[in-house]
This record gives sequence, structure tokens and C-alpha cells, in this order.
Amino acid sequence: MTNSPRTTLLEKHRWLPFLLPFVVYMLVGALEPTSRDKPGGGAIGLAILYSFYPGIYTLKIALTIAAAIFVWPGLKTFPLKLTRWGIVAGLVGGPLWIGLCMIDWQYVAPLLNDLGGGWLVGAGERSAYNPLAELAGKPPYAWAFLAVRFLGLVAVVPIIEEFFLRGWLMRFVMERDWWEVPFGKLSALAVVVGTAVPMMTHAGELLAAAVWFSMITWLMARTRNIWDCIAAHALTNLILGLYVVATGTWRLM
Repeated sequence: MTNSPRTTLLEKHRWLPFLLPFVVYMLVGALEPTSRDKPGGGAIGLAILYSFYPGIYTLKIALTIAAAIFVWPGLKTFPLKLTRWGIVAGLVGGPLWIGLCMIDWQYVAPLLNDLGGGWLVGAGERSAYNPLAELAGKPPYAWAFLAVRFLGLVAVVPIIEEFFLRGWLMRFVMERDWWEVPFGKLSALAVVVGTAVPMMTHAGELLAAAVWFSMITWLMARTRNIWDCIAAHALTNLILGLYVVATGTWRLM
């Protein structure tokens, strides 16, 4: 029996299952407006209004899910299992992330501004889109988008980010034949990359990213199971999302 074109493609390019969904998520995400004063898509000459944020975000999640489904056969080599450590890390990680973000806003961001690094903080600015306020006149749309937002936050992001960072990047920097590196095996460079790269992608929350992603690297080494990392990420994000809705601290999302 001959392999399908998709199977052949994924076997030839082992990196594709780990990178494609993440790259799609980041590229479409670059079109998102972050405020009324900062329209999206400026890098390619667009000016997408803040009111279009729900549409852009929904498109991003839809395309990312489509990419993940396409490459899923290449990720099934990781057996689906969980241990208690993933749950514990997620329960600890939620409050930890929220608390450290408060420290970031109160101390780290002002310090960076004083040192001329305000651009870094600005690069990590989140949309802070509150559908319950922005779409107050259309409650069904508001709650529908909030559901999409939680889908992205709790299901899509943990899977694509952990497969990209820990499934590929942290192994890629260790060996030329990175796919032969057992998951959970670490080098000093892999540990540094596993923290530094998330800090760059969460530039507005440097301290939170440094501590939280270092904790998940410990979890990675402890259980050698990527689904524990994904579960911890998902549970942390769920706690974060519930906190945002309950308190109105939308700048966290």
C-alpha cells in the first residue's frame, strides 16, 4: 500500500507537524489590532480596525485548527496520557502567572521604560478585547466570541505552542537528528531556549513568562510526557480566562 501525499509530505519534512500550526497562528495573529489607536496589519499596509478583532481572531483559530488537523498524523507518535504532575503544575501555574503579571506591570515594565526598553513592552501588548462590553448590544455574538476566545486560549494555544517549543525547538537545538532526541532529555542550551523564546513571544509579561515556562521545562524533565505540559498549559490558561471574566482584567488576554 502506498502512502498518501499527506503522509509522504509529513514523513519527508519531520518539522512540518510541529511548525505549521504555530506559524499559521502567529502570521494571522500579526493582523490583529491591539487597540483602537493601533489597527492591525500595519506591516503589510493594512489598517484593520479594533472592531474587526473578533473576526480576525476567529479566522486565526479556524486556520490554526485546520493546519493542526492536516499535520496531526505526524504528531500521533506522542502517546496520549496524563499524570498528576501536569494537573498540579496547571493549578499552581494559573495563580502564579496572574500574580507575576501584576509584578510585571508594576515594576518590570516601568523599569524597562526607564532603560529605553519600552518598545519591548509595547511589542507584547495584548488586545484586551472585552466582548461583553464591545458587543454589549449583541449578547449572542458577545458570548459566541467569548466561547471562541476560550477555545483558542484553553485548547488551541497549549497544543500548538507546546508542540512547537518542546516537541521541536528544544530538541532541534540539541541534535541534528532532533526527532531522535527523547522527549524530556535536556541540555543547557535547550533549557535556555525553552525560556528565552517564550519571553520574546510574551514580551509584555517577561517575569511571568520566565518563571512559568521554566516550571513547565521542569515538568517536561520530570514526566517526559508532552501531554502533561499541554495539560498544565491548558489548565493555567483556563484559570487565567476565568479570572479575566470574573475581574474584568482584560489586559491579561
